[in-house]
Amino acid sequence: VQLQASGGGLVQYGGSLKLSCAASGIMFRHYDVAWYRQAPGRQREVVASITSTLSTNYADSVRGRFQISRDNDVDMVYLQMTNLKPEDTADYYCRTIHQGQVFWGQGTLVTVSS
Repeated sequence: VQLQASGGGLVQYGGSLKLSCAASGIMFRHYDVAWYRQAPGRQREVVASITSTLSTNYADSVRGRFQISRDNDVDMVYLQMTNLKPEDTADYYCRTIHQGQVFWGQGTLVTVSS
């Protein structure tokens, strides 16, 4: 199982980015997926999650600005980020659990300039 995260970049305060997460080795549509982020010097924290039945949950810090979604036709999970703030700067990771094992995508860096 491998996860591939992409879509990070440099954006100005108030801008938007859309992150993508693809999986190989599993039928992604059957799995709950979460986006995490880790800023320099801080612990990794969950940002948003989506279940296989499309239930979603968000960290308070991003609720109303970020939206997690999935496209089961192409087995992708997305994180649409709007109204970005400098404190959103971090490496962003997608995560899923398969047969009791946690799998992480490589980080994709989001940098928000003030």
